Amino acid sequence: MTAWSVTPDGLAIAIRLTPRGGRDSLDGVETLADGRQVLKAKVRAAPSDGEANAALIALLAKELGLGRSQLALTAGASARLKRIIAHGDGELLAARLQKRLCAI
Repeated sequence: MTAWSVTPDGLAIAIRLTPRGGRDSLDGVETLADGRQVLKAKVRAAPSDGEANAALIALLAKELGLGRSQLALTAGASARLKRIIAHGDGELLAARLQKRLCAI
């Protein structure tokens, strides 16, 4: 299972977020102990008042070429493991994300 999947709405992405990570970046894909894969992301923002979540949305919007309103946090608002839906052409968004991760 990959860290993202194409859905009728766009692209569903499983993410492991590190707040106060020193920089805003995507750092590849990690396999968790239970076998699930997640996209690793770091943001400079602190995990208070939703700042880290907002920074994550902004980072993904930039990396995928979307507006922030096209991304929605659907699970994990107060956890490190999150699920985000990127609304749009799922195949195109998956290709953009894959291309971005190959550049790491």
